[in-house]
Amino acid sequence: MADGADPTAVTGRQRVLAVISLVVAALLLVVLVVFLASNLVWLVIGVAGLALVGGGGWWLITEQMPRRAFGIGGLVVGVVLVVLALIEVVQGSESPLLRIEVVLLLMLVTVGTARAALVRNLHASDLLGAATQITPRKPVLICNPWSGGGKVAKFDLVEKASALGVEVIMLDKGLDLEELARDAVARGADCLGMAGGDGSQALVASIAIEHNLPFVLISAGTRNHFAQDLGYDKEDPAAGLVAFTEGVERRIDYATVGDRLFVNNVSLGVYATIVQQEEYRDAKVETSKQLLPEMLGRTAEPFDLQFTTEAGTEVDGAFLILVSNNPYILKPALDASTRRVLDSGQLGVFAINTATGAEAAALLARTTFGLGRNDPNAIEFTAPTFEVRSRSGSAFAGVDGEALELPTPLVFRSHPKGLRLLVPPGNLAEAEKRRARGFNPSDLWAVARGKLPHRLRVAPPLDADRQAA
Repeated sequence: MADGADPTAVTGRQRVLAVISLVVAALLLVVLVVFLASNLVWLVIGVAGLALVGGGGWWLITEQMPRRAFGIGGLVVGVVLVVLALIEVVQGSESPLLRIEVVLLLMLVTVGTARAALVRNLHASDLLGAATQITPRKPVLICNPWSGGGKVAKFDLVEKASALGVEVIMLDKGLDLEELARDAVARGADCLGMAGGDGSQALVASIAIEHNLPFVLISAGTRNHFAQDLGYDKEDPAAGLVAFTEGVERRIDYATVGDRLFVNNVSLGVYATIVQQEEYRDAKVETSKQLLPEMLGRTAEPFDLQFTTEAGTEVDGAFLILVSNNPYILKPALDASTRRVLDSGQLGVFAINTATGAEAAALLARTTFGLGRNDPNAIEFTAPTFEVRSRSGSAFAGVDGEALELPTPLVFRSHPKGLRLLVPPGNLAEAEKRRARGFNPSDLWAVARGKLPHRLRVAPPLDADRQAA
């Protein structure tokens, strides 16, 4: 979708395909019931197989390995169940093979038209044709040699980047990352890249935004949540280097808390307090084991944190508040605790507001596996802006993992499409596949009525005046 286009627009072609998919799906269900009506057990097996075909086929289309393998497995098992049910019931009847062929054809039409209606484009070549290709004249890559256990050296990033004509700057001991990035801009850099973890990525990206420069992300950190949610392979950081020479522009959101930028999330409460400890960086697990029982025990008191939900409900004393740059998936799914989109123009807000720390710990554990969404003490919503207050006038915060103490109120804001990323050409198609994850039949019904489901929308960019603000 081009910048400035209506993010809720649905084309006539999409509506027609959605209607076809819904009609054929209903016909498929009727046909299956008619064919299997004489045997209730096989009818149930056939319908279950049909569900596996739908889910497996969708994962096959929209996922990468290893998740695609689950889709293939589900699709194969589903087809086998449907065919076995049909063979068991229709054997001895007229034209059993024709009946099986009709069912399989209806399956293909249902999944294919649903995909075409809901996924704008999965063809990398088509996406590339509409993208802005940029070849920097003076790109600079800053490398953190210690990040990710030494990924910069392990993957020969310095040599490979230099061979592409990229100036490489090493973050040696005693040097300041922000000063290195600003000095590179002052010397004429027209593109900034960072090989490191999420915190360093956010810092260098903020300077690129300040000077309206494109930014190249090289996933050389340990966890690299930002890179993974962008669709990068964290085990192959060198693959991102092609963005310097063949890169296409991808606009995504960034978020701020006060005047500080973040690309992943800001945590308040339990986790934010733990990361304040000096020993946390060197002993994360041990420090957490020591502090969590105290902070989440039955006698633990709620934190001095207050906020108002989008529905106007006042919340006081949450044990955890997580504000993310675009919402995380917090329901049972293969990609739970990740972000499917990074250009919705929305903050994701999740909070745990229980009476005791023990209840908070149990709910947090369930939420990690996507099982706490319907708990009344789990608060989840999206908003373009959000504010957290405290009576003390300050709060501990973990900003993309960095331990800070910030003055309150904390004002969070999403900046739609404010970050200019240079990405490898294939990343655009990967972004569309991630956007299409989590198929829901209600999405088809919405498109058939001419409304794009919110999860498939792309936020329009802010105009220059609003960006500056």
